[in-house]
Amino acid sequence: MVKSSQHPLRLTLLGGFRLLAGDDQITVSNGSERLLAFLALGCQAVSRNLMASTLWPDAPERRAYASLRSALARLDGVGRRMLHVGTTEIRLSPDTDVDVHEARSLAQRILDPAVPSEGADLSAQAITVLSHGLLPGWYDEWVLGEAEQWHQLRLHALEALSARFVQAGRHAEAVAAASVAVHAEPLRESACAALIEAHLAEGNQAEALRQFQLYELGLNAEMGLRPTARLCELVAGLRSARRP
Repeated sequence: MVKSSQHPLRLTLLGGFRLLAGDDQITVSNGSERLLAFLALGCQAVSRNLMASTLWPDAPERRAYASLRSALARLDGVGRRMLHVGTTEIRLSPDTDVDVHEARSLAQRILDPAVPSEGADLSAQAITVLSHGLLPGWYDEWVLGEAEQWHQLRLHALEALSARFVQAGRHAEAVAAASVAVHAEPLRESACAALIEAHLAEGNQAEALRQFQLYELGLNAEMGLRPTARLCELVAGLRSARRP
């Protein structure tokens, strides 16, 4: 049997932190998790000084350095394989796969009109990848900014993916992609529009109108606002055709 240290290494940050060696999940300390996540998001070598001050911002400098040394010391075996530790800098090994890097590339391809819709990019798996937030439940400042950037990118990608599914006549998947975006941001009008368009493309007028009404009620209740003229135009024919 091949030891887990010989298996491919992977960090998953979408939906939560996981460290994998092949199919085996490796448990590390909280401090080591944060260290690995920080390096994975940065995509470059980071000075020890920057890491210590960012990961332990409320600690005195000496204590922050001690916490960094402790987190490194606890990363033995698989965790240590993931790092290139220099005298002044630390970086993630290029042999380590990071799911959020792959997900960002997927989102950017979907959003690029010059990239044709084909293969794995136009699939149920793409919807799954775009369904997860970055490190949910982590409230460190260095995480929150990255998480919000990913949140916006994935919502735009889900809306574009829904439109591409509609163009391909794959209506069920179009509805699924837009529904994920609506679930993530119920008051996001572009997500609501994508879902209405997917329902209309499939011929489900009642579903399209129901989605508009839910959005209209929620927007008014939460923000005191009305849907824009663009969204109203999508269902204008349905609303005028209803019985008095």
